[in-house]
Amino acid sequence: MSGKLELILDAGCQLGESPVWCLQRELLLFVDISGRRLLKFNPASRALESYAIEEDIGCVAPSKGGGFVAGLRSGIWLLNEQGEKQRMLAANPEDSQVSRFNDGRIDCAGRFLAGTLDEGKASRAALYRYDRRGLIRLTDELITSNGLAFSPDGRTLYHSDTPRFVVNRYDYDASSGAAQNRRVFVELKPTASDRGRPDGAAVDAQGCYWTALYEGGRVQRYDPEGRLMSEHAVPVRNPTMPAFGGLGLKTLFVTTARDAAGSGGGLYAAEVDVPGLATFVFDPTV
Repeated sequence: MSGKLELILDAGCQLGESPVWCLQRELLLFVDISGRRLLKFNPASRALESYAIEEDIGCVAPSKGGGFVAGLRSGIWLLNEQGEKQRMLAANPEDSQVSRFNDGRIDCAGRFLAGTLDEGKASRAALYRYDRRGLIRLTDELITSNGLAFSPDGRTLYHSDTPRFVVNRYDYDASSGAAQNRRVFVELKPTASDRGRPDGAAVDAQGCYWTALYEGGRVQRYDPEGRLMSEHAVPVRNPTMPAFGGLGLKTLFVTTARDAAGSGGGLYAAEVDVPGLATFVFDPTV
């Protein structure tokens, strides 16, 4: 990374998450989960558009033909450009009183992978795949599904369970959407003074995995073998997810959440030496 992560937008998020670079529009899309907002940010003009959502929105991604696919508390929905619900694709199969969709990612075929968060911390959350066959559970007994990202060739899926301080990886079959052979990729060791744990993630063009450490005030970069390559400080305690965007996909954007003292909730950015990977678009016909 050629510079420090610096605040570029005081977004006022309660829980900023799910940054996605929309290449054709040159916009960064992200959400405020508990603030119930969908946000579009143009880094060149610094213009920000904010749309109110009627329920918690955990993740969002561009959809083929316009609009977005999003994981909400009630289920997976298609939204229009203003964040208005157009069609429910799948209901939340869990108890939405204590469960909501959290982190999500589009695979190279256009499927939507999204996991849930168990607010009761009873390991009732799961990771799902949505395509025209419906909602399929890929793995369960999670507390907070997070950290979804793919290797550059699409054959490795990364996924974290944040409260357990672990990132797993799977063999991924892009032709079928099957995820198999789960094994530990990175396991962090919390201490009394450092409870930083793996939240949202992104992968760069060299196949390195970038993870935001919630309550850890930093972003880490791991090589494809799980070796820590570098750490980059974020000026607030709760970074939530990195995303690559900007010219040549060489800007690293990081969303953040507000902490107990009221700090955080802004968008941070820095230029990087290794570009990221382009974002795929959801295709409801796949």
